[in-house]
Formats: sequence, C-alpha cells, structure tokens
Amino acid sequence: MIQLYKTRTPRTLIAAFALVFAFVFAYSAPARADVSSSTPLDAGYADMYNLNFSAAHDAFHTWEKLHPEDPVGPVSDAAAYLFSEFHRLHILEVELFTDNQKYEKRDKPSPDPAAKAGFEQALANAQHLADQVLAKDPQNRNALFAEILANGLHGDYVALIEKRNFASLSYMKTSRTLAEKLLALDPSYCDAYLAVGVENYLLGVNPAPVRWFLRLGGAQTDKDQGIAKLKLASEKGHYLAPFARLLLAVAALRDHDPATAKNLLQGLAQQFPNNPLYQKELAKLN
Repeated sequence: MIQLYKTRTPRTLIAAFALVFAFVFAYSAPARADVSSSTPLDAGYADMYNLNFSAAHDAFHTWEKLHPEDPVGPVSDAAAYLFSEFHRLHILEVELFTDNQKYEKRDKPSPDPAAKAGFEQALANAQHLADQVLAKDPQNRNALFAEILANGLHGDYVALIEKRNFASLSYMKTSRTLAEKLLALDPSYCDAYLAVGVENYLLGVNPAPVRWFLRLGGAQTDKDQGIAKLKLASEKGHYLAPFARLLLAVAALRDHDPATAKNLLQGLAQQFPNNPLYQKELAKLN
C-alpha cells in the first residue's frame, strides 16, 4: 500500500503545498492586523513576494530586535532563506506543480551551503524561543505560529531540496493539527484555514484506496473541503492570501480550468510587479 501511495500520489502537489506552510502564519499579534498596516513583518513578506530577499532579511531582523521574545521573527527569517533558495533553483514555477513527470525526472537540487546554514540557524532560534514560550503557556498564539512555520519550513526543505516527498507528509499533518488548535482558539485567523485546506486537497485527489489508507494514519482527504478552505484563506487571509491564490491557480490548471487560473495569476502579477513568475505563467497560458 505504501508503494501504491508513492507511485500514485501527485508528488508535485506535495512540494507545492508544503511550500505554502512557510508563509501561512507570518503574523503573530493577538488580533488580526489590517492589511493596510505597516510593520516590519508586513514589509518583510511583501519583499519576499517581490523576490527582494536582502530587504526581507533586514525587515525580519528589525522585527526580532523590536520583539526579541517572539519566535515568529526568526522563523520568518528562515522562510526568507528557504524562499530565496527556491527562487535560485527555479523550484517555484507552476509547470513543475502541474507536470508530474517533469517534476519526478528533475535533477536533485544542489543547496547553497551559506543559505542552508542561515536557514538552519534561524530555524533553531525560532524553535528555542517557541519551546520556551509554550512551556509557560501552551496556548500562546505566537509560539503556535512558530511551531506551524517550523514544521512547514522543514517539510519544504525535505520535499523540495532533499526530494524526500513522502517524508514531508508528517510535517504537513503536524501543521494541520496545530492549525486546527489555533482555529479553535481564534477562528478569526483565516490564514490558518490554508493548513487544513492543503492536506484535504492534496490527499483528496488520490484514488479511493489510497485515501482510505491515508485516513488510517489520521490524515484528512476531502478535496472539496480543501478547496473551500483554500478559498477562505485567499479571500480573508492576511500574509497568506497571495500564496493561497497561487495554489488555487495550480488546482485550477490541474482541473483543466485555465480561465480561473489566468484570472488568479493576473491579480498576483498586478499586486507583485517585481516578481516575474506570475507574468511568465500568464504568458504560457496565453
């Protein structure tokens, strides 16, 4: 059964959706921030979406200085390191997410040693802070965010850099479990719906025998629920919304709906003009 899963699962989607966990919970304040507000976290994530990684690191470091006990600062910095590697290695192209054979046959990426070291150090710093906070307050939102981000980032690296797609599923499940805990504490964190949507959609596109096997391990496999949660994140999320839209575009392409994908990509291209990825994908559709 495991071999069947490894053979039939669209592993490109594992990679694509694992990537999103790096950006699902970028904001850690007790209440939702207005999308027009300006904080170092806002600036850092906007810079990442626009592929300005140096500026993103600077913004996240500023947040860390202002909030030295907040683990979201260093885990966001880790996300910037990993996202820059994805860009350097051309991993973020939609074609890889929709063409299973092309993804399976790609060469194993060669990581940059300096980026890997920075990523691992930032992740370790975030984990240390999160552990300290959770030891005192198991329901602390900031620390829960950092735990979700840490699992997502680790899953990203395992799937996209090390090419161990099956191993990344455990991180996805942990992220979803923590997201459900967070939503139970505060349903207004609409970004959290993405973690639930990712697992349900990704695993829900598998054949029925595979879904049955996955549910035995505690996974959620409802494709329709997955799409619904992704739409919630895309419409009401804060930092996550752009990535939720990109995932919906990928899902639309896999469902042979280029019109929906084109509409989503056009919006992203207008919002982030310094990121050529969206224009490139639009050109392919045209």
